[in-house]
Amino acid sequence: MRSPTLRLSVTAAHPTSLPTSVPTSAPISRAILTTRAMRAVGDGLLSASLSPLLIARGFNGRTIGLVTTATLLGSAVNLILVSRFASVLRPGRVLLAMSILMAVTGFVFASTGVLAILVLIAVIGPLNPSSGDVSPFLPAEQTLVSSAYEGRARTRALARFALVASAGASAGAFLAGPIAHLGRRLGFTATNGIAFAPLVYGAIGVAVIPIYLTTMKRTTSLSVIKPGRLGPSRQIIVRLTAVFALDSAGGGMVVNTIIALWLKRRFDFSLGRIGLVLGLMSLASAASALLAPKLSARFGLVETMALTHAPANVLVIAAAFAPNPQLAVGCLGVRALLSQLDVPPRVAFVMSLVTPEERSAASAFTNLPRSIATASTPLLGGWLLTKSTFGWPLVLGGLMKLAYDALLWTKFRRHSLKL
Repeated sequence: MRSPTLRLSVTAAHPTSLPTSVPTSAPISRAILTTRAMRAVGDGLLSASLSPLLIARGFNGRTIGLVTTATLLGSAVNLILVSRFASVLRPGRVLLAMSILMAVTGFVFASTGVLAILVLIAVIGPLNPSSGDVSPFLPAEQTLVSSAYEGRARTRALARFALVASAGASAGAFLAGPIAHLGRRLGFTATNGIAFAPLVYGAIGVAVIPIYLTTMKRTTSLSVIKPGRLGPSRQIIVRLTAVFALDSAGGGMVVNTIIALWLKRRFDFSLGRIGLVLGLMSLASAASALLAPKLSARFGLVETMALTHAPANVLVIAAAFAPNPQLAVGCLGVRALLSQLDVPPRVAFVMSLVTPEERSAASAFTNLPRSIATASTPLLGGWLLTKSTFGWPLVLGGLMKLAYDALLWTKFRRHSLKL
């Protein structure tokens, strides 16, 4: 079966070799960083608010897991559709379409509590149940950023991309409590004001549309390399993607909505405390993004990915056994300091394995299975938390991610580069 590829028409050249019609890639890079930060605020806000919102509307953990799974499956469906119509969808068009869907998603989640409608919109829209991103936004933006830089400069650029994402998600999570309070003052009393959060999320979707319209005009000229499929690098990318999928399946057990549900069920945390915890976690992840390029240059891409990721997964398992909320939050916080150190090296590693012509295809090929794998486990996590307040999702997710670390180290270390 032919694997879907997201064919984004971008140049793989260094900025100095761009066509004369494109004076510099800097405006595009700034636009992508700006919109990523804005969207991350929305993602962080909604990932903290989604479980409390659904609980306020009378839904249980299994239903929350269902909605979470629907959002992640929707991201995979969107990637497939974008791939299918790749011949007419340049990066700017993908970003513009997703921002419109983001706005619609937020407004619908704010206005209705009908489960069937929420699941449908979750599938259609780019809503993220975690502060991360597995929607078609991600490969489009990653490809644009990656194509503007080479070598260590690319790793540093991707680190900045991860930094603004984590910092924005942190800000959004911190705002969850105040926004719910504002929502109560504005009359969202039926859900204790929490329904105001998806409305803000939708407004952010509207706000990024003009920026993406400008980006779409600038990326029209970025078509030096024609859309392509995986070629000489196909075999190793297929094997690497299978390993990434195991990590993502484990990650689906510990997405922010499941963490928020566990904190609510296990320690009866309020929305404000949940937002504070998730915000601190995202802030810790943002700090770690600054360290990733230095570690990658010193020790290697795979070494940085595996050796920082494994302790993080031990800590998420330890959090499940914590006898009090202080220790649990401490484990989650230290885990957050380590868990995202692998993100910039991971993208840089993929891009280092492929030819310039394969970059857009490689980005989509690795992201699509990750989306599907992440979507495969939240329903189980939510169901487990309806049966017990113990952190079984954290234990199972941590074990799966430890298996990923071992496979990555044993199977791909010989391909590692110091970038």
